Amino acid sequence: MEELRLQTPTISGAIYFGEDCLSARLPALLQGQTNFVLTDTNVYALHKDFFNTYFKDQKIFVLPAGEEHKNFQSLYQILCSMQETNLMRNSRLFAVGGGVIGDIGGLSASLYMRGISCVQIPTTLLAQVDSSVGGKTAVDLDGVKNIIGAFYQPEEVLISPTFLQTLPAREVKCGLGEIVKYALLDKDILRSLEENTDKLDDLAFLQTLVMPCVKLKARVVESDEKETGWRKCLNIGHTTGHAIELKYGLSHGEGVLYGAYIETGIAMKKGVCEENYGKRLLKVIKKALAIYPTSAPNFANIADCLEKAKMDKKNTEQGKICMSVAKSENEWTSINLPYNEYVKLAKESVYGL
Repeated sequence: MEELRLQTPTISGAIYFGEDCLSARLPALLQGQTNFVLTDTNVYALHKDFFNTYFKDQKIFVLPAGEEHKNFQSLYQILCSMQETNLMRNSRLFAVGGGVIGDIGGLSASLYMRGISCVQIPTTLLAQVDSSVGGKTAVDLDGVKNIIGAFYQPEEVLISPTFLQTLPAREVKCGLGEIVKYALLDKDILRSLEENTDKLDDLAFLQTLVMPCVKLKARVVESDEKETGWRKCLNIGHTTGHAIELKYGLSHGEGVLYGAYIETGIAMKKGVCEENYGKRLLKVIKKALAIYPTSAPNFANIADCLEKAKMDKKNTEQGKICMSVAKSENEWTSINLPYNEYVKLAKESVYGL
């Protein structure tokens, strides 16, 4: 079991990785207080033995699976159930699932009695490499992703590779989208993907990248918990990616891949991203998009979906779109473009997909 500790004046938590982390940590975490377990219908059906082993006598709230259930109604139902379970300030919430469960579970823990302990147990590749670490919690509102939320750090994150064996192919690709994001920020992760483009659907290979991604994110979060500076780098691909995800019903990771491709193209056209480096990035992104191929979005009308980018919470100026983009190896920057210029360059950058 590998252990990584985040320790700053505002963050105190631990991340454990390995097949034995659940048996090593869960029995002690469950003792001494009333607990509440949040999961979704997919995870609960796939991992009955896990729930029976560790949470047999605990309150388990099973949310319908899917991004469409990451909303205020679900949040209200969860909070009501937490109250009915008579949780106290010393109680602990266990969020067992992918990004949706981690997001809404963390937000529920932050709100109940102004904050109770939360333990994240990510079961998808995306959640393991990204969303379970860093303390971002949220629900969606009126079709805008993660617009309502809070920064709330988990007490512990338990990352077990055993959950990944049941992932459907599309969920593997979804996690790969976030791994590619980290590759755009870290030359070693990028080189690993470039040298193993024939293994982008190989879970054994992808598992070797989980902790490098987590360690990079941990360093970023420790230095900038509330996203006032360096942490903005983790938004690479997300401004355009969120808009595409919502318009075409893609998974989050698929949206990020398309977003990273288009935004890298925009950065190259603006002279922000080095030409040769940008070509390397585009090649890796296209390879990732090619695994488990699904029907590609109809980008002939891409301007229609980019309207959503106007409401992106990363924007800081009225009428301008803010993007974090790769610049060169291990370097990134932010660019702000007037909306009309953003749409024009996005249309030009989408060719080749």
